[in-house]
Amino acid sequence: MSGKEAAIPVTPAIRALRAGGQAFALAAYAYVEHGGTKNAAARLGVPEHAVIKTIVLETDAKAPLICLMHGDRAISTKALARTVGVKHVGPCAPETATRHTGYLVGGTSPFGTRKALPVYAEATIFELPEIWINAGHRGLLAKMSPAVLDALLAPVRVCVAMAPAG
Repeated sequence: MSGKEAAIPVTPAIRALRAGGQAFALAAYAYVEHGGTKNAAARLGVPEHAVIKTIVLETDAKAPLICLMHGDRAISTKALARTVGVKHVGPCAPETATRHTGYLVGGTSPFGTRKALPVYAEATIFELPEIWINAGHRGLLAKMSPAVLDALLAPVRVCVAMAPAG
């Protein structure tokens, strides 16, 4: 094992992936505060579209949920609210997201969350041959087939992607 591999932390997400028996590979990169998926994609030399964001949101009743989205797209919270059947969906405060998932923002994974949360995933993610998704630590992604999401999370497919603002 190389020194780089030895430095990779074993997160709840990695434990959940291993327990699920699904194929994945870890990819570490130099995390940059507020660098987001653009930084991760550039550091790993992969398309930003294939780097999947794990966004923790809340309904108007403060019920938490996760939405998985392409790195180069934004979530239409109005469309997601309609799909979920609530009046409003919006992002959680970072400390609230950490409380729900056990992960720091920038290192949030849909795998191995502190408590089970409903997971929604942009339908077009499943058209990709492979994705990179957070493995539970800032600067650490798991490369896998989108089929792993189905096998381990059974997310509800949604069509809520939109171009990012700006």
